Amino acid sequence: MIKAPTLLLTFLMVICLGSSGITAENACWTIGRIKYSGGGDWYADPTSLPNLLARVKKDLGANVCNEEKTVTLLDGSLYDYPVLYLTGHGNIFFSEEERRALREYLFQGGLLVADDNYGLDSSFRREMHQLFKNRPLYELNPKHPVFSSFYNFPKGLPKIHQHDGKRPQAFGIDLEDRTVVFYSYECDLGDGWENQEVHNVTPHLREKSLKMGVNIIAWLLQGQMNQAQQ
Repeated sequence: MIKAPTLLLTFLMVICLGSSGITAENACWTIGRIKYSGGGDWYADPTSLPNLLARVKKDLGANVCNEEKTVTLLDGSLYDYPVLYLTGHGNIFFSEEERRALREYLFQGGLLVADDNYGLDSSFRREMHQLFKNRPLYELNPKHPVFSSFYNFPKGLPKIHQHDGKRPQAFGIDLEDRTVVFYSYECDLGDGWENQEVHNVTPHLREKSLKMGVNIIAWLLQGQMNQAQQ
């Protein structure tokens, strides 16, 4: 199991390998999709992350793998992934042991990206309250660096899917000076990342969704680089 600062140093080494043109079979990094209990469809939007990874590679030149990896919070591999992703339509449930593992991962430098695919909001908020009882989710305003890390989103999170017709909102949880949870609500970035024919998202909205996804990864990379320089 790799932990910070080893997690950070390994991640930065892989970034440098990709940017310098050096290749290695296992030098790429990817996103870990969380397989959770509770009955929700953790596997929703299966084409979303591969499409996002391809766009990140194209736009940022990052040495990302072509495919996501499925992880559970207790399988011992969390520290292989700088980003964990969570989505679905239904209930999420973490055991106390799983919460401890995720909490430690976030304290050690990882990022959790959660995307409400319509229906997981109440259970996700419950789990975040159990995870950090004294650090509630708060709305990220459009000046948060995630909205300008590569592309510019002056109004904040874009609206990709109607859901209940509410405005899209991005929420976060901070540990010290670092946002460790990014939660998109009433937006559905994952639908926009999927193959176009799956949800018939317009090309314009799909482009917005992919650009926002690139911003999340660019923001993570910038934060990791800044930590390494301190």
